Amino acid sequence: MEKALQTMIANMPEKTGKSLEEWKKILKGKSFEKHGEAMKFLKGEHGVTHGFANTIILLSKESHTSPEDLVNAQYKGKENLIPIYHRLIEVVRSLGPDVIQTPKKTSVSIIRKKQFALIKPATKTRIDLGLKLRDRPVTDRLGNSGPFGTMCTHRVQLTTTAEVDDQLIEWLKEAYEQAE
Repeated sequence: MEKALQTMIANMPEKTGKSLEEWKKILKGKSFEKHGEAMKFLKGEHGVTHGFANTIILLSKESHTSPEDLVNAQYKGKENLIPIYHRLIEVVRSLGPDVIQTPKKTSVSIIRKKQFALIKPATKTRIDLGLKLRDRPVTDRLGNSGPFGTMCTHRVQLTTTAEVDDQLIEWLKEAYEQAE
């Protein structure tokens, strides 16, 4: 288990009022069919922040799929995109010790106190990087959120590691800072 996730679990009682095990019992009693329903419950009825709610739900699922397995499954048949993914992860980890990566079935959420980025292998030749950036206009490169909807405000389409350049790193830093 990565250090940031261990820290988040350790801080959970102080930040949310309950331990992970207590949250698991609560969610097990509710048996939500959809992730979004559980998110609404934790955030709305218990005041849990997005990052903690997402982590609680993912860790509560009766699954033996490791985060690495989830990422490997995302890139099956898209192995040429793995260097781009690894470069993005290297950049987001450098932003601060409070960055948490939360792999899901089709994407990886990047969270501080709130989600600020989302990495998704969109096609066999492209990764879509979703960003949450307030007050940023859409440009040719910093496009609208597209399929990410309200999860992100913008999307950058990446086909090579060279596209993880200084400009993109600045956008990631800005999104990270706004997720405080």
